[in-house]
Amino acid sequence: MSGFAYVVTADGNAREIAIDDAPAARGVLVWTHLALRDSEVREWLAARASLAPFVVDALTATETRPRCDAADGGAVINLRGLATVSEDADDALASIRMFVAAGRVWSVSRQSLDAIGRVCDAVRAGRILDPGNLVTEMAMAITEELDPMVADLGDQLDDCEENLDTHRAFALRRSVNRVRVAAIGYRRFVLPQRQALEKLANLPAAWLSSDDRLHLSGAADRAARMAEELEAIRERAALVHETLTDLRAETLDQRALVIAIVAMVFLPLTFLTGLLGMNVEGIPFAREPWAFWGVVGVSAAMAVAIAAYFVRRHWFRG
Repeated sequence: MSGFAYVVTADGNAREIAIDDAPAARGVLVWTHLALRDSEVREWLAARASLAPFVVDALTATETRPRCDAADGGAVINLRGLATVSEDADDALASIRMFVAAGRVWSVSRQSLDAIGRVCDAVRAGRILDPGNLVTEMAMAITEELDPMVADLGDQLDDCEENLDTHRAFALRRSVNRVRVAAIGYRRFVLPQRQALEKLANLPAAWLSSDDRLHLSGAADRAARMAEELEAIRERAALVHETLTDLRAETLDQRALVIAIVAMVFLPLTFLTGLLGMNVEGIPFAREPWAFWGVVGVSAAMAVAIAAYFVRRHWFRG
């Protein structure tokens, strides 16, 4: 079975053990992490870890959202963070599901998260001494990794706003749409994650110290700020998209006006040349040698007069 397990003693020393030895291990903290890809995970959690059916269902659910619920003497916690390698284009963030109780943490993830590596480093360094420390470190790692991603989306949108140009409308529309879709995907999980962290910080659990609660409240506040920033990015992206659409429509209107003016200039000339070009008897001056140049001169005069009229009326300004 894929995953790992750590046992942490009272002095902060951590050692990695076999997953099958984790249920019987003793220490101030026993952390067991499993990869949900393995088909036997559900059976192992129910039979070997002796977790309640509700907890097993929460840890192995196909679809999850950030949450925190008290259950079976502990808490079921679902969080979303950046995946080491994204495998699902529909989900911007990968989930980690945890069941935390006194002295024990069971966690399950379908994809590998960057935050898990950071927490493992903290465990091996002796900075994790209880379940509250581990959950707090996980929440802070996930939040700190998301913050630069949200800031980068804002920077990308700033660049789009600074380079608003009709000639680059197509490329800018694609960039703005990409930012908007990413912001919507992140906000979908960041907003409920804030609520989950706030609920966890106020959870009446003995394994959460006052220092843990302060750090969780800080992570919740940071998630709230990110949610507000993502909402602002989404609204700004919609406004930029509308601006680009207006610029494109204005360009089309200007081009259509030019085409209409040109057509209006040549319309009477077309009528005149068509009238004189009829193959019938009686056309005035048909036999005169200067007739051709006379028609050309009249046509040029008409074209200049019509164009001058449009200029005087400011039609060429759009």
